[in-house]
Amino acid sequence: MSDLAGHRAATGLYNDDLAPTTPEQRTWGTYNYVALWFSMSMEVTTYMLASSLIAGGMNWKQAVGTILLGNLIVLVPMLLNAHAGAKYGIPFPVFVRASFGLRGANIPALLRAVVACGWFGIQSWIGGQSISAMVNVLWPATEKMPWVLWTCFLGFWLLNMVVVWRGVESIRFLQSFSAPFLLTMSLVLLGWMVHQAGGFGPMLSAPSKFQTTGSFLHFFFPMLTAMVGYWATLSLNIPDFTRYAKSQESQIVGQAFGLPVAMALYSFIGIACTSASTVVFGEPIWSPITLLGRFHQPLVAFLALISILIATLNVNIGANVVSPSNDFSNLAPKLISFRTGGLITGFLGLAMMPWKLMESFGSYIFGWLVGYSGLLGPVAGIMVVDYFFIRGTRLDVESLYRRGGPYEYSNGINPRAVVALVCGVFVALIGLFVPSLRWLYDYAWFVGFGWAALVYLGLMRGIAPRVMAQDDTIDDSVEKARVS
Repeated sequence: MSDLAGHRAATGLYNDDLAPTTPEQRTWGTYNYVALWFSMSMEVTTYMLASSLIAGGMNWKQAVGTILLGNLIVLVPMLLNAHAGAKYGIPFPVFVRASFGLRGANIPALLRAVVACGWFGIQSWIGGQSISAMVNVLWPATEKMPWVLWTCFLGFWLLNMVVVWRGVESIRFLQSFSAPFLLTMSLVLLGWMVHQAGGFGPMLSAPSKFQTTGSFLHFFFPMLTAMVGYWATLSLNIPDFTRYAKSQESQIVGQAFGLPVAMALYSFIGIACTSASTVVFGEPIWSPITLLGRFHQPLVAFLALISILIATLNVNIGANVVSPSNDFSNLAPKLISFRTGGLITGFLGLAMMPWKLMESFGSYIFGWLVGYSGLLGPVAGIMVVDYFFIRGTRLDVESLYRRGGPYEYSNGINPRAVVALVCGVFVALIGLFVPSLRWLYDYAWFVGFGWAALVYLGLMRGIAPRVMAQDDTIDDSVEKARVS
């Protein structure tokens, strides 16, 4: 890769997977982004996220409102960070070099990658449970054989690795045909539960368990943070997908419609089915796999579990493999390709023991979702401020792939971004260790995002003119070369 002035990309910063996309590679239209969000939203962890609100005491209106608000909030940084991917065709680990530096970009990339590996393991575990449940429906005797679950888990993990090996275009193909099927099967499950509960009336008539506004807000704000944190990972690496957009409009319209609508729709299905389980079984059942196991209807259970399996495969590849594969590739572009990065993701997902992460409701919501949002919120704040407020959406793409340019900072690391990141994470997570500041942890993503953004903006104001001047100098040299 070289520009018209003769500059060449550094071998440690470039490979084919990290290069800007070509016009021929920009094949994703509005429907592909709508399908992306429908297929990634319609999976078990979304269902569990929604059903946990009912289990926690909300009525269905409060639960749907909380989910919709959380996804509208996270849509803002999602679209802001998506802009650079569609404009310049660059993936997340390259985009973040502008703010953290050519080498410093590995810090947020690895934070994002580690979280994605945890999600990969969780989704693989859920997929394995779905396969095991299907086996139990067909052969009830296997319910007392623990090795069946572990075999199904490892088998589903291997299936994910096969899809990774086939590349990103197989993801687009899988999502395009599976999204309508997933919606149909989810509605079938909802219809079945409505029938069992005797209609929507008994399902949705349960009142809120919160007697005062204060008690409701005490539960509402941590759950809102969890809703935002649920997609905090993808709000960072969304350029990995928008770099394939046909136009800026296609990704904006597709995401602005797909994310809130898909999440609200599928969350309502989870909320309604959980409410119905209270009517039918006398207790709220937040796992659809457990719920389906309560019915002695093999055909219905088998078809529903198939839909869960496809949904889990979609979201696992789309949300939890594409990004960390690029992130790991960014560490050593000449040694680690997208495929190799995907394999690393898979093995780290196993090492993080997902069966422990999903051991209880508390560890999933207040430990996992809220906790890692405090790590990723500060990164999002720094990225948004740098791209829109410091640079005005202007990037020198060539300099993102070579040393010595405006993104070199101090030996490839921007210390101001690192300081802002540490400050944001510290404020967001200090509530875990200081009980009187627990409220900061309840708002972890918001606190981390806002504090890191303010610190970074203040630290960068002094050097912004120099950085932009270097950008202009490089742009001028390229223009002169073009004229000559």
